[in-house]
Amino acid sequence: MTKPHVNGKRVLVVDDGMTTRLYYRDVLETAGFGVEEAVNGVEGLERALMGDFDLLIVDVNMPKMDGYEMIAQVRVDPALHEIPIITISTEAGERDANRAYAAGANLYMVKPADPALLTETAQMLTGVEMAR
Repeated sequence: MTKPHVNGKRVLVVDDGMTTRLYYRDVLETAGFGVEEAVNGVEGLERALMGDFDLLIVDVNMPKMDGYEMIAQVRVDPALHEIPIITISTEAGERDANRAYAAGANLYMVKPADPALLTETAQMLTGVEMAR
């Protein structure tokens, strides 16, 4: 069940792992974000185009369209190109991070994402005032 988002900001989580999507949903909804999910890059791009999201969290390795391609397509779309994007991947290599940044990601994190860091980063990238 979707919890109401109290900070007015919406996040799209794009990851082919159901457990991962549920984890991010729990962390972000607890912080007051509205969260929607997509299971691959194609669905993520479609939802991004239909929604009004303040942040995208994108996995790198997914079927149908990987995260790098999805991010590249978001960055060339005039309606989406300014949305902040966090990539979160099991790939810890510098080459993978560089590839994500080259595609247009704002930040590259390695799974499992620390909940406090994910929350703070989401708040910072969406302009939500952070708790003191």
